[in-house]
Amino acid sequence: MNPTIKTYPIGQMGNNSYLFGDAESKEAVLIDPSFGVGNLLLELEKEGWTIKALLLTHAHFDHTYGIYELKDVMDELPPIGLHACEANLYREGGLGELMGLHRDPLPEPIISLKEGVDVQIGGYVLQVTHCPGHSPGHVFFYSKEAKTAFVGDIVFQRSIGRTDLPGGSERVLLKNIREKILILPDETVLYPGHGPATSVAEEKAENPFL
Repeated sequence: MNPTIKTYPIGQMGNNSYLFGDAESKEAVLIDPSFGVGNLLLELEKEGWTIKALLLTHAHFDHTYGIYELKDVMDELPPIGLHACEANLYREGGLGELMGLHRDPLPEPIISLKEGVDVQIGGYVLQVTHCPGHSPGHVFFYSKEAKTAFVGDIVFQRSIGRTDLPGGSERVLLKNIREKILILPDETVLYPGHGPATSVAEEKAENPFL
């Protein structure tokens, strides 16, 4: 049996938040909780999921601000996972000030998402790979069992993440996409932070940036 994957297109910027779970144990993680994720919690509870962690591909505000909502509606907030190179950006609001957002600090991350770390969810594993270029501490999560990668704002269907924000680099991003994303099996489904899912094979063949 493959892990359960649910996509939730939510938020003011068309973000995708994801649930990755083990249907047998009902353990799951939420990846990149965006605005509106608090409204999903009742649905997830009805389905019997226990959220074991909140995993962040990076610290930009549209991928993290759902944590405020979860903090308000959950008895106990699950531990947050983030790469250390994103810590300052996370503490400073993830560039939310560009949208006029000024909030109290988010809860501190507990799980260090270093290169090579495996996150265990029930009987399944998400492998963490550091993939900067969009932001310095951007990571993606790869499930070998599901032939799936949650890639945040690294690569999109026939596009790539923006590199004009602080800490971004087009040269670094393109190098990492080629060396870390495109080496995955062609059938690997890529779940991005915005827009529809794609695949390694599709991006090799159709992405004009690559």
